Amino acid sequence: MDIEKVRQLSDPELEDALREAKQDLWGARFALSTRQLKDYSTIPLTRRTIARILTVQRERKLGKTA
Repeated sequence: MDIEKVRQLSDPELEDALREAKQDLWGARFALSTRQLKDYSTIPLTRRTIARILTVQRERKLGKTA
């Protein structure tokens, strides 16, 4: 999910997207540890998505507009 899509989400949608991304990351790490993960690039992509969501939430908390 790119930053423009993240910025278009409402606050409740951001919370849901963050929760889902964290669950995806947990699942990918679990699959990695059990050697079931086929696409290793999902872990850094999910981490970047989480960072983007947290960045937008912080911007909104501080009252900044992009």
